[in-house]
Amino acid sequence: MGGKEGLAAYRRKRRFDRTEEPRGEGAPTGAEPCFVVQIHDASTLHFDFRLEVDGVLKSWSVPKGPSADPHDKRLALPTEDHPLEYREFEGVIAAGEYGAGTVIVWDRGTYRPLPPKGKRRPATFGEALERGHAAFWLDGGKLHGGYALTRFRTGEEPVRKRESWGVGPRRGNGRRSPSRTPRTSRTSRTEGHRPAVTRWDAGWWDVGRPTGR
Repeated sequence: MGGKEGLAAYRRKRRFDRTEEPRGEGAPTGAEPCFVVQIHDASTLHFDFRLEVDGVLKSWSVPKGPSADPHDKRLALPTEDHPLEYREFEGVIAAGEYGAGTVIVWDRGTYRPLPPKGKRRPATFGEALERGHAAFWLDGGKLHGGYALTRFRTGEEPVRKRESWGVGPRRGNGRRSPSRTPRTSRTSRTEGHRPAVTRWDAGWWDVGRPTGR
């Protein structure tokens, strides 16, 4: 589900008189859909990977962050849809609020769906996600090339485990090391609260706790 109806869970979890997060009234971003990756230093430090689909940002929590190695698919746990304005959001979510902690934009750009394979091809990118596999080309400052999201656990009965996906580069993508400056806060609102991304090492982002205030 996309659009304003898809933001019901997002809005239900937040008190907008206590958080600076956007409520969500935005229009599509442009000719090409956008993506954003944010570092979120909440109860556990993780990356949030978001793709613009059907008027919202479809979102996954990626505990180890994105990889540049086609053989290394990272766990991606779906979260609630976020509003398009969230692609610009940086700040410190107050203690006691949902997702309390620092949010920093790590990478952003546009993406384009890649042609699906097989006879039963989905009509749209949103349908491809519903079916559990979607391939796309990222054009970001750090992430660039073909990537794929694949669902390997539905979370439905009788297993009753959380829905889980894998995300990573497609084979034949090559390897491109992102900038040695792993994150640049877009505003001063996170100054003194920035989580530390310690180094790029063989296609892994090693994420450390904040180094102090």
